[in-house]
Order: sequence, then structure tokens, then C-alpha cells
Amino acid sequence: MDTDILQPLTHLDRSGNAQMVDVTHKTQTVRRAIAVCEISMKTTTLDAIQAGNVQKGDVLGTAKLAGIMAAKQTANLIPMCHPLNLTSVDVRIMLDENIPGYQIEAEVKTKGETGVEMEALTAATIAALTLYDMAKSLEKTMIISNARLIHKSGGKSGDFNAPKGEYCDL
Repeated sequence: MDTDILQPLTHLDRSGNAQMVDVTHKTQTVRRAIAVCEISMKTTTLDAIQAGNVQKGDVLGTAKLAGIMAAKQTANLIPMCHPLNLTSVDVRIMLDENIPGYQIEAEVKTKGETGVEMEALTAATIAALTLYDMAKSLEKTMIISNARLIHKSGGKSGDFNAPKGEYCDL
């Protein structure tokens, strides 16, 4: 039996109402999370992005900036997320001709009482959505997929690394 489902639901009070978790008692530690996703597209779309031939401008630079900005806005988008003082956000967009498309990786760090997993996931997926928006005039059939957390460190629960294989090859 999966013991994770036996844990109390921290975002619900005793009456079953939504609540923000109180992290006042938690120790500040360095927190780090890495999330990834991918966007696949036709090779003609990929070639146009790589050549800089997209009408809206710098697709990859804009997507990277959007991912960074999104990480900083996560608490405004996801109701129970705590506003965090992020100390680092890095979004990497890597060409992957095997998809064909791009692998997007977002790494977020802070020193605080709660983790940055949601910020990393938000950064990666918003970067992918922005890439889609910038190139949708070329192709509307692009697919954003496989958004997932691959690493988290810091805090009481310790480190997490996604297992290699079925869900994660990075």
C-alpha cells in the first residue's frame, strides 16, 4: 500500500476547508528544485525557430524570460503557494532533434521555510507555453508534454531525485 496517501492533507483544515500551510515553525534551509517539460513540433517549425525566422521575434529568449518571470509569480497563480524570495531562477531551453522540439529545464533556488517545486514547474511550463505562443503562427499542432519534477533538495523531507527510466531520462 502507498503510505503517502495515509499522510494528513496539509492544505485542509479539520473541517475540510482549504488552508495555507503554516510554515512559521519550519527551519530556513537552502531549497532547490529542477523541473522539466518538452515541446514537440514539425521540423519546419523547429527549423524556423532555430534560424530566427519567426515573425514575433526571439522565440527562445522570450520563452526563457517568461519562465523566469513566471517562477516569481507562482504564489499569484496557485492559491496555496507561499510567496517566496527566490534567490535564483535559471531556465534552459535545449534543442532536441529527436522529439523534434525542445527540452525545457527550470532550476529554482531559495533560502526559506518551504520548497520551490511549484516555482520550477511553473517556470518550465510557462516557458513552453510562451514558445508555443511565439511560434503558433507557424504551427498550431505543437504539443507540450512530460512536465515533471526531477529534483528537489532541502527541507525536512530531504532530497528527491526522479527515477531514471519510464518518466525521466535526464
